[in-house]
Amino acid sequence: MALLHLLLDEGYHNIVLCHLNHSLRGRASGHDAALVSRLGKKYNLQYEIEKVDVAKRILQIGGSMELVARNARHQFFVSCARKYRCNRILLAHHADDQAETVLFNLLRGSYGLKGMHFSTTHHVEGKELELQRPLLKVTRGEINDYLETHKISYRDDASNAESITTRNRLRNEAMPLLHEIMGREVRPAILKAASASRAQQEAITNTLESLELYDPQGRLFLPKIAKLSPAMRSSAIHHYLKQHHVSDITSELLAKCDGLIIGKAIAKVNLPGGRFLRRKEKRIFIS
Repeated sequence: MALLHLLLDEGYHNIVLCHLNHSLRGRASGHDAALVSRLGKKYNLQYEIEKVDVAKRILQIGGSMELVARNARHQFFVSCARKYRCNRILLAHHADDQAETVLFNLLRGSYGLKGMHFSTTHHVEGKELELQRPLLKVTRGEINDYLETHKISYRDDASNAESITTRNRLRNEAMPLLHEIMGREVRPAILKAASASRAQQEAITNTLESLELYDPQGRLFLPKIAKLSPAMRSSAIHHYLKQHHVSDITSELLAKCDGLIIGKAIAKVNLPGGRFLRRKEKRIFIS
């Protein structure tokens, strides 16, 4: 609601409101969709509302509720992007979300202090989506103040207060406990550390690009990358995987990939999405 009104205040009117009903909260889900419909009519905006049974999909294909719901949203975004010939999606993630994301990724073994970016590109069902997060440095408190000051009504997702997912437990249990232990709000410290980590990674990436580690076909040249320090090798592999849109890159995965370079016992490593990182004829590449 805050993002929509900020856009309208800045003169944006060529906006499509996109809402996916996950069918997880009974009547409340339907009321959310009805609100989006009313907003579209009130501000003369186009809007798209669809419904998907996330719980049923979980039973059919497995996976966590968070992952299945996210994939359903991305498929919905693709449908909207194709219909309106626009691949740019604005999302309302804020600074509190970012701090929780950094902590979540750290605890699940990600490489570095990894958070969300203001702009990311996702490839879903052959379509490129550009996801933008203009409120990523704005805190939830600041958003609440904006809504109150401008007397903007909104619907709160009651399930956010329930500790039914890992994300919710971090938000409702871990963050308040860390605040109590430290005697102060911990989100700013997490965000500061993530920002420093991102700056360091950018510096490392610039150094790697100057080393010319790739052959003319874009494959990693084994003799060159093998001469790097372990930390730089890991960064080089991470950068290469990111360039090829490999998701869920963990420290454990990078350690396995490093085995292709420093050892001869294995010739390939399984990657997420059914792909492989291979070593062949002094080259490291994805197949």
